[in-house]
Amino acid sequence: MKYIDEFRQRDLAEMVAGAIAREAQTGRDYHLMEFCGGHTHAIFRYGVQDLMPANVHFVHGPGCPVCVLPVRRLDDAVELAERYQVILCTYGDMMRVPGTKQRSLIRAKADGADIRMVYSTQDALRIARQNPDRQVVFFAIGFETTTPPTAVALVQARREGLSNFSVFCNHVLTPAAIQNILQSPEVRDLGTVRIDGFLGPSHVSSVIGSEPYEFFAEEFQKPVVIAGFEPLDVMQSTLMLIRQVNEGRHEVENEYTRVVSREGNTKAQALVGDVFELRESFEWRGLGSVPYSALRIRADFAEFDAEKRFQLSEKASREVKSCECPAILRGVKKPTDCKLFGTVCTPDNPMGSCMVSSEGACAAYWTYGRFRNQTTADAYQEDVVA
Repeated sequence: MKYIDEFRQRDLAEMVAGAIAREAQTGRDYHLMEFCGGHTHAIFRYGVQDLMPANVHFVHGPGCPVCVLPVRRLDDAVELAERYQVILCTYGDMMRVPGTKQRSLIRAKADGADIRMVYSTQDALRIARQNPDRQVVFFAIGFETTTPPTAVALVQARREGLSNFSVFCNHVLTPAAIQNILQSPEVRDLGTVRIDGFLGPSHVSSVIGSEPYEFFAEEFQKPVVIAGFEPLDVMQSTLMLIRQVNEGRHEVENEYTRVVSREGNTKAQALVGDVFELRESFEWRGLGSVPYSALRIRADFAEFDAEKRFQLSEKASREVKSCECPAILRGVKKPTDCKLFGTVCTPDNPMGSCMVSSEGACAAYWTYGRFRNQTTADAYQEDVVA
């Protein structure tokens, strides 16, 4: 663990914090959106916000794939398991997300539906091989990071002739969401927040590279710094953003050079391009309908497309009343602005996806005690940076 520990050193954190304090101009506020939920948890786990000057603010964005999935798509997954009696395979976080009338996959499982938690697409393929007389559907979610494994599974299924395997595709695209936040009048009407720069996602960028963000930096004149997940990564990236804002620059910089390149993983990109194509529109929780922001399975693989294999019904889906998760995902509210947070809504009884997901902002606030009073919060500072 020595390599990881190098990015958690207290003396270096204090040095970078000092540089940020010197360069953050008095009388000016800096609003920096960390798009990725992994950054949100790193900020809270290591107390990064507490090392910032009062005029440097982190804005939590929609970078949690479980959180941004709309209720309608979750309700569709429940229908697949209950109405069509498929074996529905899904990642663990999706099991407890509440759908319409707070009906989650885990509640459907308790009522008898065959819903199984898997760790990878390979687990879903194995279940399909073991159950040739049952239809097996993989509930595919995630940004560009988890899309290549789904593409691999579809290629394998076709090669093996697994006619009982299909994918319910819900893969979404990061750049489209950033553009929507900056440009969409519908999102602005729902509430706006000042954004001076972006901490670009880490794992996503390892696949797509840093090049796709160059358009946003130029078009919207907002700096982007691709940031790693460790506390020193986040702090160094924050310093880089502050310097760009001070100098009036709007460029894409890559702090996470040990993982991310400008071109990204071209082999993975090619595979995704062979299996998937763009949807004209896709609904995001908190952002509404976002053009060309998601993927669907190409016609060549249509036999493995659950949306074509099963006829899903039109249904009226809705969020849990009073849940502020959509506004939190847009960055216009914090978890503590939600009257359900910490009362009705807890990890044991989540009202929204932001409290369920391991990358959700509400889960970060709860787990690391940032919603508690300052006296209690001070006790957490012993775990700031080792």
